[in-house]
Amino acid sequence: MTISFILNGEDVQIRAEAEQRLIDILRGSFNLAGTKSSCNMGCCGLCSVIFNGEVIKSCLIPALRVRGSEIITIEGFSQTDEYQDILHGFAEAGAVNCGYCSSGKILTVEALLSRSPRPSAPEIMRAFHGIRCRCTEPESLLKAVQIISDSRQRRLYGRRS
Repeated sequence: MTISFILNGEDVQIRAEAEQRLIDILRGSFNLAGTKSSCNMGCCGLCSVIFNGEVIKSCLIPALRVRGSEIITIEGFSQTDEYQDILHGFAEAGAVNCGYCSSGKILTVEALLSRSPRPSAPEIMRAFHGIRCRCTEPESLLKAVQIISDSRQRRLYGRRS
């Protein structure tokens, strides 16, 4: 079947089987290796992408659900100012990632701040619940998201809100 959707801001169309997984489409058809394939059961969160504004595990999404959707991968997101905010926030907080989980954590921060510009500590910790890589201490993640939130507010509004 032919599937049309928006990928990293561009209209795309591919031929895929209905049960083919989004992760396989992204990696195989579009060569987007930033979306990692690990557990293939939705347990680790390393295959996370932003799907219609929400972070999802791409290994659980069949091609049939992709039709008409908007998908943002780390490759597309890395072209934005928001990506730079997140990188600087992680560095400032000393929140060092192993590299394998970085794309999932970065996209999780973006989705969280898109829906909640000033998230509470419990909201932040819940957002990272689905990512099983524990290379970064929870306190560092919390501090990083707070720094990123402050930085983004200053960039957008010229002041701390």
